[in-house]
Amino acid sequence: QLVESGGGLVQAGGSLRLSCAASGRTSATYPKGWFRQAPGKEREFVASISSSGEDTYYTNSVKGRFTISRDNTKNTMYLQMNRLKPEDTAVYYCAVTSASSPSRWPYEYDYWGQGTQVTVSS
Repeated sequence: QLVESGGGLVQAGGSLRLSCAASGRTSATYPKGWFRQAPGKEREFVASISSSGEDTYYTNSVKGRFTISRDNTKNTMYLQMNRLKPEDTAVYYCAVTSASSPSRWPYEYDYWGQGTQVTVSS
């Protein structure tokens, strides 16, 4: 089970930190990712991280503003979002894949959280 938290309403230029707490010991050893879905749009890749946390990947629109990280001792993943823009407004989801490496494709993820709303006002 994955539970996201940390979403909310913030002004453009502000910051939020999302957390994704996982239950089940095995998820701590799997790659994970963050995705988002805005109204009327498809779910899109935001960032992903390897099981060790050493390798991270980002979609171009968030590079330099968002940072993905994980603490395997707490079985928790994070997404630090800085310099937020109105176009970042979406429901953010965390996901776990049983594949050996992180992916940008939603269909390669096996477990999903319920999502947390992020709204950035202009």
